[in-house]
Amino acid sequence: MARTAAALIIGNEILTGKVHEQNVFVMAKELFAIGVELRRIIVCPDEIPVIARDLRELASTHDIVITSGGIGPTHDDVTIKAVAAAFGGKVVRSPEYVELLQKHYGDRLTDMHLRMADVPEGARLISTLQTSWPTVVKENVYVFPGVPQIFSFKFPVMREELKDSTRFHSHAVYVALDEPALAPLLDELSAVHTGVNIGSYLHWGDDADYRTKLTIDGRDKPLVDACFAAMLAGIPTDKLVRSE
Repeated sequence: MARTAAALIIGNEILTGKVHEQNVFVMAKELFAIGVELRRIIVCPDEIPVIARDLRELASTHDIVITSGGIGPTHDDVTIKAVAAAFGGKVVRSPEYVELLQKHYGDRLTDMHLRMADVPEGARLISTLQTSWPTVVKENVYVFPGVPQIFSFKFPVMREELKDSTRFHSHAVYVALDEPALAPLLDELSAVHTGVNIGSYLHWGDDADYRTKLTIDGRDKPLVDACFAAMLAGIPTDKLVRSE
């Protein structure tokens, strides 16, 4: 069954340009690969009422929500508190997480480390062979870290949890034409092939051998393949750079 997702990117550092946000790109690619449609992205500050409000809205209108950021031990890491508030619960300390922290830090373990064992009451902790540190899940909200290197390690969890999703099928066509020259063909294709999504992306610069990248995505492979064939037939041979 097709599933929808939303992303809540949390952090004043994103809104003020202090940190370059990288996680949305990874998230979008990973979700697309497992057949989950990312429908909405919100960036919000480190404020519990704002995070809780956005979470309630997103969780009620999408199958899953992924948060990014705000789960460390410092004063501005308020995501766990906000998730608990969004669902009308409290924050509790997870014995499972405490045990993992004790094993990892040993005698160096402090109260500040233990803050990372706090979770929303009633949350699940899920992990895989690839990701031994568990991911906190409350209802349909998956709480991911903001650090890009760690964020990307969490997606085996999503692949396992959502492995039965209907996957997408895709084709890409690279052409030596600008978008105005392609517009009549794209108008015709979008009118005839209504069961797929057609995208057009202009490349600006001299660092590529094409001018426009065209994409076709859909869950029905025969429909995607039919649109792909029609697209190729409508592009002059000498302007077709490559397709995949």
